[in-house]
Amino acid sequence: MKPLVLFISVLLSWTALSQTNPKTIHVFVALCDNVNQGIVPVPAKLGNGQDIKGNLYWSALYGVKTHFKNSKDWTLLSSEKDIGNHILERVLFKHKATNTYLLADAYDGKYIKQTTIDFLEASAGRNPVKVKHKTETLKFGGDAQLLSYIGHDGLMEFDVEGNFKPANEHKRDAIILACISKDFFKPYLKQTKANPLVWTTGLMAPEAYTLKWAIDGWILNESDTQITERAAKAYNHYQKCGLKGAKRLLVTGY
Repeated sequence: MKPLVLFISVLLSWTALSQTNPKTIHVFVALCDNVNQGIVPVPAKLGNGQDIKGNLYWSALYGVKTHFKNSKDWTLLSSEKDIGNHILERVLFKHKATNTYLLADAYDGKYIKQTTIDFLEASAGRNPVKVKHKTETLKFGGDAQLLSYIGHDGLMEFDVEGNFKPANEHKRDAIILACISKDFFKPYLKQTKANPLVWTTGLMAPEAYTLKWAIDGWILNESDTQITERAAKAYNHYQKCGLKGAKRLLVTGY
């Protein structure tokens, strides 16, 4: 497809999507924590799981809050701190070209187990979260269409229990950016009946560019394979690991 034709096609897609009902994404971030997580230690400022300032997965250059805030495609609408349930900060973004909203929660890294449970229960359609923006009431938690977990794969060290039975038959997609997430999250995600849109087969850096590029395709209603390829291209772009390696790392489906 010629560049001009492709540009017009994407522009028309954005325009159509901007006129639909809101699409919602909820991102669960377990803050990087040198003390309380089984990780290879990072510099102290990046690995203080009780401090959102500078945390590797939140406020660092490629942390979720900073990366989306710096993106030309997203607008930061609000930020709320210490909202309870071990969430140190909650931020709300809106996609500039479509009617898509992203809610991201930064969990105290000490409570990575609770972060994991909350993500999985939301993937099962449970624990709905309502956020008001102007005249709209936006639906997140188990009512979001896309759920994502970002952080260390704590399931390497612990098991979790929760209400993972689907609350309804609504389709929910899941993106899990954590080391070897396919192996460790599979038994739980199968219970939730969520669709594993993107997850990993090996060790990886769960930074926000991979999530952002995948979401770009999800907003456009691309296929699971196309979305996963976007994620792989992002990972290779920033990590310089080779596209073939990135495609082996980031996969879709069971």
